[in-house]
Amino acid sequence: MKKPNSKIDYTQKVISIKGLTKAFDDFEVLKGVDLDLFRGENLVVLGRSGTGKSVLIKIISGLLRPDKGMVNVLGQEVAHLTPKQLDALRLKIGFSFQNSALYDSMTVKENLEFPLIRHAKEMTARDRDRIIDIVLEAVGLGQTINQMPSELSGGQRKRIGIARTLILKPEIMLYDEPTAGLDPITSQDINQLINEVQRRFNTSSIIITHDLTCAKAVGDRVVMLLDGQFQRQGTFEEVFATDDERVKAFYNYNFTE
Repeated sequence: MKKPNSKIDYTQKVISIKGLTKAFDDFEVLKGVDLDLFRGENLVVLGRSGTGKSVLIKIISGLLRPDKGMVNVLGQEVAHLTPKQLDALRLKIGFSFQNSALYDSMTVKENLEFPLIRHAKEMTARDRDRIIDIVLEAVGLGQTINQMPSELSGGQRKRIGIARTLILKPEIMLYDEPTAGLDPITSQDINQLINEVQRRFNTSSIIITHDLTCAKAVGDRVVMLLDGQFQRQGTFEEVFATDDERVKAFYNYNFTE
């Protein structure tokens, strides 16, 4: 279980969501969701596949539009932003994709360099190299700098994907199933890395997962998405201290000590 985090600022909401709904044709995925993320917090969103977890973070980052409701990120209501304003906001949000989203034709260094060349054109090559060294050291993979993604293990690709997300110093991190497809030992390493990123880079994070070991290891707070709404929230222990059969079944099927 994660130790209590005294650095969370519960007076500052970096994300605030009210009455969020989203449907695809006749299937209503999110049915009036309310959610706050506080500065410095790791918030885990739990739920089965297809329950709308990934839809939620795509709406937060402006990749999908909600049908109803308010989504405020870093003081800006996402639905009201112009494309230029939305692009600027996205630079403050790091999105760690489930498949790591690395460019197979680029080396690790080139993958990390790409967002800097695109979004920090004034930066010198020396400064780019310095920042690349910092993020590679942070994820423990400095030795891979000249390797191709195909030469890396699944866990290493996940770490490099997180490093590339960190390269622009985002205020918010969104992790989509960070331990999916990884063995238990590598998953534990990724959980430790998520906590290290929070501590070292002062990020506020939403971690989307159905992996209860991950949720227990990284979540300062856990919310559970059931039937399109958040039915339970609190610490990991508080969420699962219930007689709700839906929650108990999820625990019994997924959790390994």
